Amino acid sequence: MARHPGFRHSLVPSSRKLRRDATFPERLLWSRLRRRATGVRFRRQHPIGRFVVDFYAPSIRLAVEVGERSQDGRGREDDHRERTIERAGVAVIHVTNDSVIRDPDGVAAEIAREVERRKGPASTLAPGDVAEGPA
Repeated sequence: MARHPGFRHSLVPSSRKLRRDATFPERLLWSRLRRRATGVRFRRQHPIGRFVVDFYAPSIRLAVEVGERSQDGRGREDDHRERTIERAGVAVIHVTNDSVIRDPDGVAAEIAREVERRKGPASTLAPGDVAEGPA
């Protein structure tokens, strides 16, 4: 089995804590993703480099981040985080807390469409070439 991109064993305790302290939207989305409804296995709070992503599908190197983009002056930090994850060969989809709360099945369906797009035999998507997730 191939090593996961930039996996840092030192982040495992942090990942476990994040799983225990998951937000309501994260728990709601996980209840859909954990059943492999998307056709691939997702992991929760998976370390990539020095960061931990909310959900990660190792077979297609796809991360799903739940929450709002920072509006408190941390936008550059968020952009750096995403670029670092993408440089590790992992594509990132963002979904908002509100969209997950309003329509968790719709968000899961959108993720499933992206999974199929990335799994397809003709798929030559680069890590940063991801369809926009639900807003």
